[in-house]
Amino acid sequence: MTLDPHAPVLVGLGEVVRRPGDGGPTEPAALMAEAVRAAAADAGTGDRLLARAGAIAVAPSAGWPDGDPGRRVGELLGLDTPTLRSSMQGGNGPQLLVNVLGARIQAGQLDAAIVCGAESLSTLAGLMKRGEQPGWPVADPERRPGEVLEEDRAASTEAEAAVGMIAPIMAYPLIENAIRAASGRTADEQLDLVAGLWSRFSAVAATQPAAWSPTAYAPEEIATPSPTNRLVTLPYTKLLNSNIQVDQGGAVILCSVEAASALGIPRDRWIFLHAGARATDEWFLSERRDLHRSPAIRACGAAAFAHAGIEAAQLGPIDLYSCFPAAVQLAARELGLPLDDPARPLTETGGLTFFGGPGNNYATHGIVAVARALRTAAPGSTGLATALGWYATKHALGVYGNTPPERPFAALEPTPEPVEPRTVADLADAVATAETCTLIYDRDGTPSYGILFALLPDGRRALAKSTDPTVMATMATDAFLGSQVHLAPDRSFAPI
Repeated sequence: MTLDPHAPVLVGLGEVVRRPGDGGPTEPAALMAEAVRAAAADAGTGDRLLARAGAIAVAPSAGWPDGDPGRRVGELLGLDTPTLRSSMQGGNGPQLLVNVLGARIQAGQLDAAIVCGAESLSTLAGLMKRGEQPGWPVADPERRPGEVLEEDRAASTEAEAAVGMIAPIMAYPLIENAIRAASGRTADEQLDLVAGLWSRFSAVAATQPAAWSPTAYAPEEIATPSPTNRLVTLPYTKLLNSNIQVDQGGAVILCSVEAASALGIPRDRWIFLHAGARATDEWFLSERRDLHRSPAIRACGAAAFAHAGIEAAQLGPIDLYSCFPAAVQLAARELGLPLDDPARPLTETGGLTFFGGPGNNYATHGIVAVARALRTAAPGSTGLATALGWYATKHALGVYGNTPPERPFAALEPTPEPVEPRTVADLADAVATAETCTLIYDRDGTPSYGILFALLPDGRRALAKSTDPTVMATMATDAFLGSQVHLAPDRSFAPI
C-alpha cells in the first residue's frame, strides 16, 4: 500500500535511569537531554534527526519546576528549537504532547518533534537530608515556553483540604474504597485483588533494564505491613504507592513517514500513531457523581478505538497508568479490559511503584515500553498507553500500531457522557451514610487521621475528618462503609 507521507510515526525511543552510586549528572534537564540522545541513537540517525525537530516538548519536572524546561534541554543538545510543555502538574502530559504533535505532523505543520521529561527526586531527597543544594540551574516557574498546552488550576476544594485530602496519596485510597464498596468485596478480598495485581506488575518491572526497583514481589509481601513496607493509607502499604523518589528520564522522537524515509530510518523502527484522545472528569473529586467510575476514560477509549477500527480485545501490549491500584481498576473497567489476564498484565513497564514514578513523566516510559513491544509483535498488532493527572482527573491515551492505520491519525477530544455532579454540603449537623473513607498513618503505623465522604439523604456529599482513635478503629472495619454516621458542624463525625 502507498503510505501517507504525513502519517506520524515514533522512530526513536530513549530511557535513562541513574541509581545511587551510578555517577554522572542528575540534573533533570541533563537526564532529558541524555534520553533524547538515546532516542536519536535508537532511530539510527543521531543528530540528523534532532536537527529536523520543529519542537521540543517537555513534561515539567517537579524537582526542577522551570516554566520552560525545553529551553535548557535545547541548549544541552545544541538546538535552537521552539519549545512547549504540558501543565506544571499532571501525569497526562507526555501522552497529551504526543497526541498534539502527532496531529500537527499529520496536518503537515511539523516534520519531527521531541517529547521528553525527567525527574531527579532521589538525588534531591538525599541532598535535602544532608542540607546541600543540587547546583542545578535556578528554576524559574514563571518562565514561559513558546506554547503551554494546559493551564494549571487548584486540584482540591477548600472543603477537601479542610479534611486533609491534599495530595494523591489521600485521594486514591478514597477511590479504592469506593471501588470496593461498589463491588461488594470485603476489605480482605479487595486487598488480595490489588496485591495480586501489583505482584504481577512487579514481575514485569523485574525484566526492565530501566526500572528503578526491578524486584518481583509475592502478593503477601505487598499486602502485609512490615518495617520496610509500612501502612501509608487505608488500604495501601508502601508497595501499593507510586515511588516518586527516582532519577529517571525518558524521550520519544516522532516524525512523518516522509521524514523517516528521507533520513533512512529502518522500517522496523517505525511505530504508527493510530489514534489519540483526551478528556477530563469532574475536576474536584468530591463533586464526582460516582467515585468508582470515570466517564472521561470511557469516552477516550470509545473514541480512540472507533477511530482506529479496533476493539479492546484486539489490543496487544498495554500500559495503563498505575500510580495506585485504583487508577488501573478505573481504566480497566471503563476500557473493557480484564484485570487478571495472565497473557496481558496491563503494564509493559511494571508500573509506577516498581518501574518508577518520575513525576509528570512516567507516561513517556509507558509509551516507550508499548512501542518497543510492538516492534517485535506480530504484524498488524496494536497497543495502548494511557496517562492521567491529579486525582484521576485529566486523561489522555494513545493507540499505536506496527503497521499503518486505516484512517489518518487524529487527536480526539470526546465529550464524556453527561453526569450530574454531586453538590457538596456545607457544614451540617446531620445523619448520613458512609460512602468511602481512608486512614492516614504515621510512620509508626498508628493512624493520624481519617477522611470520610458521606452521602446525605438528599444525595449531597458531606466531607468529614476524625482524629478519634475509637472512630478510626471503626473506619477500618468491613461494616463501616454503608453504615450511618452523625456529622457535626465542626466536620467531625461519629458512627451511630
